[in-house]
Amino acid sequence: MTDHSEERALFVISVAAELADMHPQTLRQYDRLGLVQPTRAPGRSRRYSQRDIDKLREIQKLAQDGISLEGIKRIMQLENQVAALQHRVTELTDALETARDQLDHDHSVWAASPTGEVVRYPRGSRPPGTPPRPKSRALVLYRPRRTDSGQ
Repeated sequence: MTDHSEERALFVISVAAELADMHPQTLRQYDRLGLVQPTRAPGRSRRYSQRDIDKLREIQKLAQDGISLEGIKRIMQLENQVAALQHRVTELTDALETARDQLDHDHSVWAASPTGEVVRYPRGSRPPGTPPRPKSRALVLYRPRRTDSGQ
């Protein structure tokens, strides 16, 4: 579960600037550049969360290390992209595990008829003439040999 206390907008710009050890005008500039986007109160005044304060401190550290504001913006975009991709990998991993669990429970046999139609044979039954099911989880393709002359 996510802790939403970091995301709650609690601080007006003067308090946020003091907490981040910056001038309020710097916070306004970062907002205009899209580096930090505080929420807005009904009167359009900015409200900063603890997460925003932490982001401001990180921006300040990167700027002190000599990185330009455009460079900082790009770094933050890439960090957001990595986080989104990590989230997507987690979703896909969960979906794969679910699909594998389903396959473990569904031991049906699928076969193609001579006409190319795909046929499902329920658990316990097999297409006519198929060999016994192997013990491995490997995909086995079976094609009966033709018995007519020439082959």
